[in-house]
Amino acid sequence: MAADRLVNYGVEERIGIVTINNPPANALSSTVLNELEEVIGEIERDDNVRVGIITGAGSTIFVAGADINEIKTLDSSVKGEDFSTKGQIVISRIEDMKKPIIAAINGHCLGGGNELAMACHIRIASELAKFGQPEINLGIIPGFGGTQRLLRIAGHAKAKELILTGDMITAKEALSIGLVNRIVPPADLLKQAKELARKIASKGKIAIEFAMDAIKTGMTSSQEDGLKQESRLFGKICETADMKEGIAAFIEKRNPDFQDK
Repeated sequence: MAADRLVNYGVEERIGIVTINNPPANALSSTVLNELEEVIGEIERDDNVRVGIITGAGSTIFVAGADINEIKTLDSSVKGEDFSTKGQIVISRIEDMKKPIIAAINGHCLGGGNELAMACHIRIASELAKFGQPEINLGIIPGFGGTQRLLRIAGHAKAKELILTGDMITAKEALSIGLVNRIVPPADLLKQAKELARKIASKGKIAIEFAMDAIKTGMTSSQEDGLKQESRLFGKICETADMKEGIAAFIEKRNPDFQDK
């Protein structure tokens, strides 16, 4: 990709690695959102990519929020709603992907950054990371999904506390409320994110996609509908060559060789 881009992208061992590089805060400007959307499309289209990782450039900031200089120009409800909707569309597209996306949170993860991380399917944080929705301190509210995803992840009470106070929390507290899956030493962050991505990428593509589909249905529908979708997908996967290979490999005590068929 061009050197002047704010969102860098590369592929390594079937892992699409996305780095937001918009110093000093890696802010989510309209340009960053547009480039991020382009990269998401590349991950979706590339059959060689099984898993994505999103991280921030540098060692202290994942994404510290939306672009304040751009927000201060939003002097009408139409402009504000358009900006919010654009961010929601891009971030929701990540959440809706069939391929798992891991957030490797290397530092401050605030406002739009926390909203971006929450849309990722798995979140690994540096021990030095800080989390929050500080929009209330600017006289505004979260606009990229923070009022919705945070309450679903952390619960109503904690979401209200964080959104209404604008307070930051540590990685340790983020782990305790389910906002991140694990915390690791800063130097090990990307290494552990890649190890996890490789483990997932080694599984069958069909099983990954079906599992993601079933989980998404369960998150957006009733349990009854989720169970029906699980059964439907389980039935479909029983007709695949990968299912036969996986069972055979287990019985023969060897690693499976999935062919995505």
